[in-house]
Amino acid sequence: MPTLDDILEHVGEFDRFQKQTFFVLCLLSASFTPVYVGVVFFGFTPEHRCSSPGVAELSQRCGWSLEEQLNHTVPEWDGRGASFSSRCRRYEVDWNTTGISCTDPLGSLRGTGDPVPLGPCQDGWVYDSPGSSIVTEFDLVCEDSWKLDLFQSSVNAGFFIGSLNIGYIADRFGRKFCLLTTIVANIVCGLLLVFVPSYLWIVIIRFLQGLVSKGCWTAGYILVTEVVGPEYRRTVGILYQAAFSVGLLLFDGLAYALPHWRWLQLTVTLPTCFLLLYYWCLPESPRWLISQGKNDKAMKILRNMAKKNQKKMPPHFQDIKFEEEDCGKQNPSLMDLFRTPQIRKNTLILMYNWFTSSVLYQGLIMHMGMAAENMYLDFLYSALVEFPAAFIIIVTIDRVGRRYPWAVSNLVAGLACLATALIPEDIHWLKVITACIGRMGITMAFEMVCFVNTELYPTYIRNLGVMVCSSLCDIGGVIAPFVVYRLVEIWHDLPLVVFTVLGLIAGGLVLLLPETKGRVLPETVEDVENFHRQSAPMAKKIYLQVQGSEVARG
Repeated sequence: MPTLDDILEHVGEFDRFQKQTFFVLCLLSASFTPVYVGVVFFGFTPEHRCSSPGVAELSQRCGWSLEEQLNHTVPEWDGRGASFSSRCRRYEVDWNTTGISCTDPLGSLRGTGDPVPLGPCQDGWVYDSPGSSIVTEFDLVCEDSWKLDLFQSSVNAGFFIGSLNIGYIADRFGRKFCLLTTIVANIVCGLLLVFVPSYLWIVIIRFLQGLVSKGCWTAGYILVTEVVGPEYRRTVGILYQAAFSVGLLLFDGLAYALPHWRWLQLTVTLPTCFLLLYYWCLPESPRWLISQGKNDKAMKILRNMAKKNQKKMPPHFQDIKFEEEDCGKQNPSLMDLFRTPQIRKNTLILMYNWFTSSVLYQGLIMHMGMAAENMYLDFLYSALVEFPAAFIIIVTIDRVGRRYPWAVSNLVAGLACLATALIPEDIHWLKVITACIGRMGITMAFEMVCFVNTELYPTYIRNLGVMVCSSLCDIGGVIAPFVVYRLVEIWHDLPLVVFTVLGLIAGGLVLLLPETKGRVLPETVEDVENFHRQSAPMAKKIYLQVQGSEVARG
């Protein structure tokens, strides 16, 4: 009996209707960028030093240049102020004292041979930046620098909790309803971030934004892959993720033009209001409608699809019936992901790879932002390499397979991180190139784990397997800011060494997974345990009821 995919062959698998849907949903994918990597610009930490009352007046009286002022009044100033003392400590002296020498001010303030005591920055900091970020606004430096880690971790914690609940909403109430409600919530959270006055409320709203934004992006991914034919499904999914890369370029340009974080937040939020037009220009998923027994609504969408694609609906396709085989009647449980040897191995390796992909992807973005001579240019270069990453995946997955390109991408990411750490600081251009190669590698790995995950589980636990394994992505996102921002205080490139170890282990583990190229999706546990055996699956299918009279005419 014909399936829904058979209907798409007649009414168009990727024609005008699907292309319109794909384009408008790519706008959603691009708009997710500021939420996911916004910390690079919202939380930019410029060079800083303690504010010391009286220093500006003394400098003016003595006619010092800025460099001379810093040499005389900032502890351990080395021309750049990269040490902890130069950023987070100040001389405990009264710069308003009369009679201070202009040639040796510290010598005139201390006793003979006595060291000048250092103390904390009680009067705030001076930042060498023309713009503003949450760091400069709330002084998230020195002893409070961990609060920047919390700012980024809070949104990833929201991703973790929200993806579970939003997934239920999408399955229970529909993809379109889920999209519209989460878009509204994301707009509200984005606007609140512009106006809230305290750091605590920013973290709370950032968490709430995480609750809805990733689920919104995922609902768009599901919808765009459910309205196209099977031949285009994987490519459309990869290109939907590539739209996120386009968002990186746009976000970088906006951040350059608007160096003040609240104005930047407002600018990236207001255009998302246009996404509410999805109510009129997006269809509900016909597959979801059929699974809910709403066949009439599904058929109406399919007829509209045929009309817009300038195709004709075959007259003998009169009704649609959702038929579920026995394999679909099993009740999945978390233990099913660990019960048998092959599924247990798949689960553990996939969990680790989701975790590693998130840590390396977000970690490299944050580390490049900290190490950049020009933050905007380096961010641009690293974003551009995501496009060849998507192209390589599309070219190789059906020719070479999944396992080897996936393993190589992890290994390349790990080795590139090691090379970046070992290259001297004065060869910055080479460090940028190797870091971009690492970014391309982990982008490939991230995109590949998304669809390979679905190919390694039987039908009845496939959604559960993707949900549980991908949750490690959000846990990795929670940890990544602490790995980057804390370890750089020990050694600036120490996070890259950690990324190297994680990436190399991930690449090795991928080689232990079975190759899924050219294989049908497994339907039972036995199919997974004996993956070498090729057999036709007993899949859940959406059947078309064909009237006997029409068949007789054929």
